[in-house]
Amino acid sequence: MSETADTLFSHVKPEQTGYVSGGLRDFFLYRDLGVAAATQGKVIAHLVKANMAPEKGTGWHRHEAEFQIVIMLKGWARFMYDDQETLVEAGDCVHQRPGIKHFLFDYSPDMEYLEIVSPADFKTIDVEPVCPIPDPTPWN
Repeated sequence: MSETADTLFSHVKPEQTGYVSGGLRDFFLYRDLGVAAATQGKVIAHLVKANMAPEKGTGWHRHEAEFQIVIMLKGWARFMYDDQETLVEAGDCVHQRPGIKHFLFDYSPDMEYLEIVSPADFKTIDVEPVCPIPDPTPWN
C-alpha cells in the first residue's frame, strides 16, 4: 500500500489532550484524538463524556455527514433513532446512517463514547420532532 501525502501519522496519548468543553453540546466534554488534523479534516475522532445530568437532551437533529459511528466505552445512553428507542451500552457500536433523525435524551453519569465522523466539519441540522421523547433517568 502506498503512502499518501494528504494524511499524517498520528499517535495521541491521554496526557497530551484533555477533556474540554466548547464542543457541540455544553453538557458533554470532548477529547480530541488528533485524527482531524492528521487526515486534513477528512475524519474526526473524539471521546465524548457526560458532564452534566440530562435535562433537555440534544433535541431532534440530523447530521450532514458521510459516515458516523458511536462506540460506547462506559455507561449507557438512550437515543431515539427516528421513532425507535435504542439503548446503547458499553461495548455497543452504532452506525448512524447519513441523515438519520435522532435525539440523545438520557445517559448515565459515567457515559463515555468514541465518535468517528466524516467529514470532520460535519454539520448538525435541527429537525421537526419525529415522536414524543421519554423522560430521562434522574441522577441521584
